[in-house]
Parts: sequence; C-alpha cells; structure tokens
Amino acid sequence: MGKVLEAIDSNLAAWLQAQPMFFVATAPTAADGLLNVSPKGLDGTFAVVGPRRVAYLDLTGSGIETVAHLRDNGRIVLMFCAFSGPPRIVRLHGRGDVVAAHDEGFAEALALFPTPIPPGARSVIQVEVSRVSDSCGYGVPLMELAGQRPTLLKWADRKGPDGIAAYQAVTNQESVDGLPGLSGLAAG
Repeated sequence: MGKVLEAIDSNLAAWLQAQPMFFVATAPTAADGLLNVSPKGLDGTFAVVGPRRVAYLDLTGSGIETVAHLRDNGRIVLMFCAFSGPPRIVRLHGRGDVVAAHDEGFAEALALFPTPIPPGARSVIQVEVSRVSDSCGYGVPLMELAGQRPTLLKWADRKGPDGIAAYQAVTNQESVDGLPGLSGLAAG
C-alpha cells in the first residue's frame, strides 16, 4: 500500500542516493505536447539538498525536453525504484528550476555534487518537492548492477568544450514540440 511521506528524512535520503538510476518525467502545458521520461544515473549526479529539495546534474544529451518543459511550466516528478533489496518505489513530485551552465548561480549549484564534475554538464535541475510518496514496488524486477556505462563521459571528453557547445547548438536548442531549450536561456 502506498503512502505519502512528510519529507525526505535521513534514511530516505540515503536510500535515494544509493539507487543506481532514477527516472525524470515532465510534460509541456500544451495538451497535444509530448510527455517525456528520461533515465538518469551516473554516480554522483543526484543530491538531496534538504527535506523537500533535491537536485541533479543535467548532462548534455540528444534532447532538451526536461529543460524545455520546466521552463514552460515547472512540473516534474522523479521516480526511484529498488532493483535490489526490498521492493520499493519512491516518487518526488514538485516544481523544477533550471540553472544553466551560463547562469550566475551555476558554480554554486555545481557545489552540490562531488568533484570532478563530469564533462558536458549543461545545467543543474533543482526541485522543490511538494509530494513524497512511497509504494511497494512488487512489480519491479530484481536486477544486478554490472556497472556505470562510460559511454556518455567518453563522448563528452572526445568532444571537448567547443565540440559540446557545437553539438548543443544543433540538438539542444528546442524540444521536439518546438519549446525553447538552450535557445531560450539567456547567455550570461
């Protein structure tokens, strides 16, 4: 049976940060807009900032849906599943804020994460959590973690800062629905 929790306590914070991956879901305001779910999970890219605040490091990828949707309406949910140990699902619903690499507060936001910061970090997504819910997770399969995939980090290393900027200029300017992604973020 699911339950709503008051906040993220120290035990839940430890459990959240121990999960090897989580999922981020957002949706545009437009009724015909495409919903988005993105897997996240490189070590050290998720942080519990407080009892009702979390953040994750947003690395350059093939799309910009989460950033575009947050700029459109701020709605976000993060879902964590136990793939080992006792079954459990935790959802963190809230309002997200994008702190982009060129924003004044980016260095402060990066300080939430262990160093070195992975190459290709384009923003930090900060979430004010309005609802914390816990459910059974009985339908989630048991899986063993083989390790972190090095592919994204190797790709970003090979591209270098200039190559990443060029890639973002092509692929991260707008969402698939045409909402502003990096194109709508003011250069600082």
